[in-house]
Amino acid sequence: EATGRFYKVPLFLIIMQALCWVHDDLNEVDIGSYILKVCGQEEVLQNKHCVGSHEYIQNCRKWDTEIKLQLLTRSVICRDLARTSKKVGTYKNFFYLIKWDELIIFPIQISQLPLESVLCLTLFGILNQSSGSSPDSNKQRKGPEILGQIDFPSHAFDIEYKIPQAAKTTVHHSIETLEKPLREHLLAILSKDNTIGYVHLFLAMVSLFADQEVRNIAVNWIETLSDDELTDFLPQFVQALKYETYLDSALVRFLLARALGSIRIAHYLYWLLKDTLYDPKFGVRYEQILGAFLSVCGKRLREELEKQTRLVQLFGMVAERVKQTSGSARQAALQNGMERVQLFFLKNKCRLPLNPSLVAKELNIKACSFFSSNAVPLKVALINADPLGEEINVMFKVGEDLRQDMLALQMIKIMDKIWLQEGLDLRMVIFKCLSTGKDRGMVELVPASDTLRKIQVEYGVTGSFKDKPLAEWLRKYNPTEEEYEKASENFIYSCAGCCVATYVLGICDRHNDNIMLRNTGHMFHIDFGKFLGHAQMFGSFKRDRAPFVLTSDMAYVINGGEKPTIRFQLFVDLCCQAYNLIRKRASLFLNLLSLMLSSGLPELSGVQDLKYVQDALQPQTTDAEATIFFTRLIESSLGSVATKFNFFIHNLAQLRFSGLPSNDEPILSFSAKTYSLKQDGRIKQVSVFTYQKRYNPDKHYIYVVRVLREGQVEPTFVFRTFDEFQELHNKLGILFPLWKLPGFPNKMVLGRTHIKDVAAKRKVELNSYIQSLMNSSSEVAECDLVYTFFHPLLRDEKVEGIDGIARPTVGGEVKLSISYRNSTLFIMVMHIKDLVTEDGADPNPYVKTYLLPDTHKTSKRKTKISRKTRNPTFNEMLVYSGYSMETLKQRELQLSVLSAESLRENFFLGGITLSLKDFNLSKETVNWYRLTGKRSHF
Repeated sequence: EATGRFYKVPLFLIIMQALCWVHDDLNEVDIGSYILKVCGQEEVLQNKHCVGSHEYIQNCRKWDTEIKLQLLTRSVICRDLARTSKKVGTYKNFFYLIKWDELIIFPIQISQLPLESVLCLTLFGILNQSSGSSPDSNKQRKGPEILGQIDFPSHAFDIEYKIPQAAKTTVHHSIETLEKPLREHLLAILSKDNTIGYVHLFLAMVSLFADQEVRNIAVNWIETLSDDELTDFLPQFVQALKYETYLDSALVRFLLARALGSIRIAHYLYWLLKDTLYDPKFGVRYEQILGAFLSVCGKRLREELEKQTRLVQLFGMVAERVKQTSGSARQAALQNGMERVQLFFLKNKCRLPLNPSLVAKELNIKACSFFSSNAVPLKVALINADPLGEEINVMFKVGEDLRQDMLALQMIKIMDKIWLQEGLDLRMVIFKCLSTGKDRGMVELVPASDTLRKIQVEYGVTGSFKDKPLAEWLRKYNPTEEEYEKASENFIYSCAGCCVATYVLGICDRHNDNIMLRNTGHMFHIDFGKFLGHAQMFGSFKRDRAPFVLTSDMAYVINGGEKPTIRFQLFVDLCCQAYNLIRKRASLFLNLLSLMLSSGLPELSGVQDLKYVQDALQPQTTDAEATIFFTRLIESSLGSVATKFNFFIHNLAQLRFSGLPSNDEPILSFSAKTYSLKQDGRIKQVSVFTYQKRYNPDKHYIYVVRVLREGQVEPTFVFRTFDEFQELHNKLGILFPLWKLPGFPNKMVLGRTHIKDVAAKRKVELNSYIQSLMNSSSEVAECDLVYTFFHPLLRDEKVEGIDGIARPTVGGEVKLSISYRNSTLFIMVMHIKDLVTEDGADPNPYVKTYLLPDTHKTSKRKTKISRKTRNPTFNEMLVYSGYSMETLKQRELQLSVLSAESLRENFFLGGITLSLKDFNLSKETVNWYRLTGKRSHF
C-alpha cells in the first residue's frame, strides 16, 4: 500500500525532499527551477504530474527494476534540438546559408487562385568557373543546374472552388429530440473518458464528412490531447491526411503546431511522413507536408533527423550484405559493415529513430551479431552517450514490412492503457517498433528474455510436449519462493493479456520462436506478420487451429503444478475481465483500423478484413455471455494438441540453425540434481520394504525402499510412488535402448475397489524389478540415473505414518452470478474452489440446481462435467425463463455439487440453498458461497 501511495505523489514533492538534504530553508529555493531527468535518456519528468504517470516509472514498476533519476536545474537541460532563427547574410562556399531578401511579386490576385494552389520553387546553381578549386575548372562550361525543387502537378482544366454560404440563422436542437438509440449511443460515448470519447468521434467523422466546418470541429475536439496521447494515435492522424480536401487544413496545421511544441511528436511525425512517401497515390501530398514540417522545425532538429536518416541507410546496407551472404562469410560481412558504421559515430552522436531520448555515441562491435531466422536481422549493440545509461540493444530488419508490426503493437499498447485506466494491470511488455523505409525498420530488444523454443529445447526437441520447462526456467532465475511467486504472478497476468490481445487482433503464425518470456515472468509476443485471422496454411489446414496459444506448460506455471488450482480461476477471470473492457471500446478499435485501410498493408486492404475484429469482439452480446464465450475459447486452446505439434515442427525446422541436440537427457522430474555412485557410495542391498497410504492431497500409496550402502551400519529409507518407478524404467529405456531391461509391472488397473490389494501386489512386483535391475550389468545398475533415483530427497526425511492422518471432509466454495431480466433468472456458475472427497482423490465435479418447491423436478439444470479437479471453472449459464419477480421471491435455489463416476454411483461433494427473497434481483449479484455437507434431496 505504501508503494502504491508513493506512485501517486506529485513529482515536485520528491524534488523538495531531495533539496532538503542540501538546503536548510526551502523558502529561499526556487523549486520550479529544478527537474528530474531519467538516467541514460535525454528525457525529463513533468513536475506537475504524479510519479506513477510517467512511462519510465511504470516500466520500472512493472519489471521491478531500480528507478534511476538525476536532480538537475532547468538551465542544464539539453536544448540541442531547439528551434533557432536563421542567420542573416551570405557565407562564401556555403550556399545553403545564402539569403537574398528579395520580394517576388506575382501579377495575379489571390482571390483568382484555386484553393488547392501551391507555390512551386526551383533552386538553380551556376558553376563558378573562376574558382581555382573547382573540380570542373578545366572542363567545358556548364549551364545552370537544378539543385532542388518542389513540384506541383498541373491540371489539364481549370478548377473553380466555391465555398458554400453559411445559413443566416442557426437553430439549436436539444439532444432529447434525437431518436432514443442514437441519443443513448452518443451519451455513452461522451460519458467515457474524454480522451477516448473525443478520439472516437474524431476518427468516425474524419472519414465520413468532407464538410470543412465539421472537420474543423473534429480537430478542435482533439486539441486537448496530451503529447503522450497524441503520440499513441499519431499513425491514424497521419493516415487521416489522405481524407483532407485541401492541403492547408485544420488537421495539417494541428499536427505541425503540436510538432513544434514537442520534440517527441516532431520525431515520430517525421518518420511516419517519411514512411508514407512511397504511397503511390498520396506520396506527393505527404512530400509537401514533410517539406512544410522541415521548413519550420528548426535547423538543429533538421540536422539531427538527417543524421538519423543516414544511420538508418548505413544499417540497411549492412543488413542487405549480411542477408545476401551465407556461412562463415556472413560474420565477416557483419564485421566489415559495422566498422563502416563506426566511422559514422567518430563524427556524430545520434539519437535513435526508435526513441529520441536515447542517444548513442558508438557501436559495441563485439556485441553485434545477427539472428538465425530467415530474414537474418541484425542485433545492434550501441553504447549510451549518457555514462549513467545502460547499453542500447535493437534489431534492424530488411526485407520485411514492419508497418503491420507497428500497427499490432500500437493496438496492444492502447488495449493496455484502457486496462490500466480501469485499474487492471496485466503487466504487458510494450516494446517499440518503427518502419524506417520500404521493407525495413528497427525493433527494440527486450532485455533478459528468451524465446519459448530456446527454453523448451533445453529439454530436447520434444520439449514442447512437456509440462515443466517454463516453470523450471523461471525457478532458475527466481530461486527463492518469494521471487518465484512474483514471477508466477507476472506470468498469469501477462499471459491473460496476451491471450486476449492476440485473439482480438487475430494474430496468427504463432509458434515458440515468436513468443517470449522475461526471467521476471512477463510473457509477450513478437513478429506480427500475420494478423486479422490471416493464418499460415499447412497444406489445406490452418497452422493456427487454436483461438490463441495456451499450452499445458503455460498452465503448469499458472496452476503452480499439474493439477487445476484457484490460480487458474484467477487467470480465467483476468481474461474475461480484459476481454469485456476491450469489447466496450469495440468501435474505437474498428475506427483506428479502418483509417489504416488505405495504408497499403496487404492484410488490411478492405472492409472484409475488419470483420474479423468485429466478430471477435462480439459487440452485441452481454458481458456474461462474452465471459462464457471466452471461457470456452480458453478450454479449446488448452486442449489443442495442434499447437504443441506446431511447436515441435518448428523445433525440428530450427535445428539446422541452432545445432541443438535432438535427444532427451534422462533427468528425473522429482530430483533437482543428478547423483552418482562416486558421490553417494556403492549400494550393497536395496528392497521394497513396505507401502503406506498417503493423502497429499490425493489418496495414493507410496512404497518404502530400504537402501544399504557400503560403509553404512544403518540403512536409509526413501519413499517413491509407482509413477516414479515407471519414470525410472522409461528413462532407462531411453538411456540403454539396446540393453535388455527387466520387465515392469502393468500399470492398468480396472475399477477402484481393492486398491490396497493392488498396492500389496505391486510391492512384490516392484521388489522383484529392483532385484533384477541391481543384478544386471554394472553399466545399468551403477549408472547415474539409478543412483539419482535412490538418493534421499528432502521429503524422505519427513516420514508419515498410516495412522493419525485425518480424512478430509466435505467442503469448498462456489462462485455464482445471479441476475434477473425480461422475466428470466440467470444463474452463472463461475468457479468452485477447494473441493474435497472422502478418499482424497480428484473428483469429476458438476453442478446441479433446482428451484424449490418443485414437486415434479422440472427445474433441474446441470453444468458440464469438469474432469479430475478440485478447482473447476465452469462459467456456464443456467437459465430459468417465465418467472415473475414476485414468484421468485417465494422460491429457493438449491445447488448441489456432485462427482460423476464411470464405475460407481455419482457422489455428493457439497451443496447450498439460497433464498431468492434475500437478493436484490434488479441488479447482478456476484459472490462466493461456502458449500455445506447437507445432501441434496434430488
